[in-house]
Amino acid sequence: MTAGSGFFVTIEGIEGAGKSSLSKALFERLSLHGREIVVTREPGGTKLGDSIRRVLLESEKLSDRAELLLFEAARAQHIDDVILPALGRGAVVICDRYTDSSIAYQSGARGIDAELVEELNRFATNGLSPNLTILLDLPAEVGLARQTKVDRISSEGIAFHESVRRGYLNQASAEPQRFVIVDATRSFDEVTREVTGIIAAKAEVRL
Repeated sequence: MTAGSGFFVTIEGIEGAGKSSLSKALFERLSLHGREIVVTREPGGTKLGDSIRRVLLESEKLSDRAELLLFEAARAQHIDDVILPALGRGAVVICDRYTDSSIAYQSGARGIDAELVEELNRFATNGLSPNLTILLDLPAEVGLARQTKVDRISSEGIAFHESVRRGYLNQASAEPQRFVIVDATRSFDEVTREVTGIIAAKAEVRL
């Protein structure tokens, strides 16, 4: 499925990479230039998605299968209610996490079969792929040290988060035409300036 007249950007990375803060900064910078910018997140973006987010992050225990299916359920509703309508209006949609997170976390770190995860991703999204994915890359120990809140997923051990990072880097290597890897160990201002420029050029937003 195509993104219609809009432009679909996803921001990916391990815990503490700065995805949420960057998404907010991108909205502030890019919204000044005349094109509609929609910033959203996974899981979330809808009433159902926010409820599922609380379950995913606050539950003491979830099976790996339940975790994956909850992410996909939130994603399906998010696509229908938020992302597709915005793209249809011609907006630039910036989403904090998307299908690559499921590959990195549920397949790469949890060990669920990658083909199964990819099939569930396709089903949940109706095949909608991002035009551009920004991967904020940094070592797991650096990202975890930045965390101010600990939830069920971020509290996993360092080996888990290094597996997530490898999962992301493997995806970026396999799809270099979609991914841009950004060094997230640098200052927030440096990262924001670089990513703003990348999105503006790709989405044809005049700065």
